[in-house]
Amino acid sequence: MTTPFADIRDYMALPRLRGIRLAPAGDRLIATVQVPNANKTKYGTALWQLDPGGVAAPVRLTRSAPGESGPAFLPDGSVLFTSRRRDPDRSDDKPDKPDDEGPALWLLPAGGGEARLVAARPGGISDVAVAPRAGTVVFASATLPGAADDDAERRKARKDAKVSAILHETYPVRYWDHDLGPAEVRLFAAAAPDPGGEGPLPEPRDLTPQPGRALDEESFVVTPDGSTVLTGWAVPEARGARHTELVAIDVATGTRRTLLAEPGRADYFAPRVSPDGRMAVCIREAHGTTREPPDTTLWLVPLDAGDTGREARDLLPGFDLWPTRPAAWSPDSRLVYFVADQRGRRPVFGVDVTTGAVTRLTGDDGAYDELQPSPDGRYVYALRAGVAAAPCAVRIDAATGEIAYLDSPGTPIELPGRVEEVAAAADDGTEIRGWLVLPDEPGSPAPLLLWVHGGPYMSWNDWSWRWSPWVMAARGYAVVLPDPALSTGYGQDMLRRGHGRWGPRTFADLMTITDAVVARDDIDETRTAMMGGSFGGYMANWIAGHTDRFRAIVSHAGLWNLPLEVTADVGDYFIREHGDPADDLEPWNRNSPHLHARRIRTPMLVIHGDRDYRVPIANALWQWFDLVRNEATAKFLYFPDENHWILTPGNAAVWYETVLAFLAHHVLGEEWKRPELL
Repeated sequence: MTTPFADIRDYMALPRLRGIRLAPAGDRLIATVQVPNANKTKYGTALWQLDPGGVAAPVRLTRSAPGESGPAFLPDGSVLFTSRRRDPDRSDDKPDKPDDEGPALWLLPAGGGEARLVAARPGGISDVAVAPRAGTVVFASATLPGAADDDAERRKARKDAKVSAILHETYPVRYWDHDLGPAEVRLFAAAAPDPGGEGPLPEPRDLTPQPGRALDEESFVVTPDGSTVLTGWAVPEARGARHTELVAIDVATGTRRTLLAEPGRADYFAPRVSPDGRMAVCIREAHGTTREPPDTTLWLVPLDAGDTGREARDLLPGFDLWPTRPAAWSPDSRLVYFVADQRGRRPVFGVDVTTGAVTRLTGDDGAYDELQPSPDGRYVYALRAGVAAAPCAVRIDAATGEIAYLDSPGTPIELPGRVEEVAAAADDGTEIRGWLVLPDEPGSPAPLLLWVHGGPYMSWNDWSWRWSPWVMAARGYAVVLPDPALSTGYGQDMLRRGHGRWGPRTFADLMTITDAVVARDDIDETRTAMMGGSFGGYMANWIAGHTDRFRAIVSHAGLWNLPLEVTADVGDYFIREHGDPADDLEPWNRNSPHLHARRIRTPMLVIHGDRDYRVPIANALWQWFDLVRNEATAKFLYFPDENHWILTPGNAAVWYETVLAFLAHHVLGEEWKRPELL
């Protein structure tokens, strides 16, 4: 094999495994695989079939220009999925669906054959869940407020009148990269389709006619008997705050009851129901405050506990790691499998719901996700990735933890280097560890990039397509990926170290591990640079104002003037962390990079997307003007139609080309070469 990282276009074209779903009988895995479209302007997804036994080669099941996603199995093994593909039975001669029509729901028969359209809504269908035994289908669809059967007519009236206005009555109004509204996400339920039929789903019932903004970003599941939907339900509070409750919705009547709620204190979300239907587990995230960082655990709730949920309990008391992905039940309803960051890995754990005993199932360096226990309980299927491994489907022996790799599209990938674990002691004695990516063919010694992760509550433990250190290694750079204060996987004390001290504490930790790495014989301490995105971009901005040790700094989507974050899509979250700026601005200012702009002497590349609502573009605009008026050496790479991430293949390629050219100029001493398409 040859590495694809030497050519950015080859790298962009690699298939990307995004998710897996195991068939009810355990005989098939359906994978969602992402690749660029024919003209390389967008990414699209298709469904593939993988062999759980690891013998047969992957088989592509779907193929359409709009792509397919969100697979869900019906009890008979047929697959529901969402797609914008054209219905072949349309009476018009349009080559494809209009741009303003959302995805519809399609069914792929278990025995193969053509997929057929089974449900469509004017606002599209965004997610689907199926009752494992009854086959009841529940899907989410955005519907205009108050609309029922006239949703299509009302949408057309807005379009014809060229009305784009949205009237908001609650907070929030945006999320990551898109506006919320005017439509509201509702849940609809229908009986299982006829396995041998050709028609659509039976007429869906609207379960949530007036949800407001309660369901915008929530996931949901259906109990095995199809009687109840469990979902997160966002509830507004005073002064722009909010919390998320776990609710149960009766499929027959639409009656909603609250199972778990802690206004002002915690959110409950990502529920999973036990196979026997008697219990559910969900994630509980305790809200952070100005005194304490947030904390995450799994919460167990008996579904016959009544409206108050008084018998609900913490399933992981004393477990000092964060479960951050939806859990999965063993088929006998005795174990809950989950993943949690741990020292630069994300292992699979199992917890006995009766005894509370926790066991680590995997012992390697992998970062696991998408847990899918087999119906006989022998295996847990999952996606496995890591800093040095692209996502691949694996089969984990539930008794021994032994891992078998399954043939997956796009894997394995030949890497242009290797990875080592590194660590250093901070000034307070805390171990700061990380990964060091080393190139196969470095200059001797290699130039170094310090790359800081986002979050801030994250860890360098997973593969990243957007922030790939291997693109840098292919060009001779060593890359250190540290986990400083605020990183997950090291317990709450590691988060407390940096809480309220985002800049100073994290900066000290990063300099500590950088000092240790540049002391190595294979690293050139005279040719170093720093880069980061999101919180990593914030740290890039902070570092630029506090040291001139680096030859160049790249700041992507970085916070600059910290009080601007009250305009973010989650302004309430930042107020929990730093306090109300109207009461006391000092906690914000002591962590704000913009107050140190005049000290910046390091060349900077600032990168930002206009549709970034998590770190609003005002941060980059303010920063750019500060750099210009202070006559700093800097460039500003601006994407008018991108968001927090740079997602389209062409723009992502230009992102890498600009970063590499900037580093080559300032770190390697090469002549500045402007990317051709800029």
